[in-house]
Amino acid sequence: MGARDRVMDRVTGSVQPPQKRLYVTPDKCTACRTCELACAFRHSRSAVQPQASRITAHVIVPDKHNVPLVCLQCDDAACVAGCPVGALARNAETGAIEVTAAKCVGCRQCVAACPFGQMRFDDRKLLAFKCDLCGGDNPSCAAFCPTLALAWR
Repeated sequence: MGARDRVMDRVTGSVQPPQKRLYVTPDKCTACRTCELACAFRHSRSAVQPQASRITAHVIVPDKHNVPLVCLQCDDAACVAGCPVGALARNAETGAIEVTAAKCVGCRQCVAACPFGQMRFDDRKLLAFKCDLCGGDNPSCAAFCPTLALAWR
């Protein structure tokens, strides 16, 4: 059982409902890229910037096999272990591993450490970034996925 599945609060001893998760069903993905646009729109401060997306839809075999790739929020995350300054930490409320911009020194060690290629680097801001599950508030990628290949439950 992973850290995000625990229902007992270790500090208070109270039982908490399990955290929601982002589920990916590749068989339902059409690679329409709506998830990318929704994510980019949510994370862009002004006009939609595709490079702001934290998710990518990959076409494996055209019209047959597609897969949306997004951070898995690993229980034992290599990105967290690879960060020399502790700029990555799990948000206790959402279960998402988040980047603390004030701590990030732009070394890209987390980017190199992620075995799934889901840590990104903003060359303008000189900061790492990744999926933050939209703060635990129904991630935009899932909310706008027309085929339900992404689900928040």
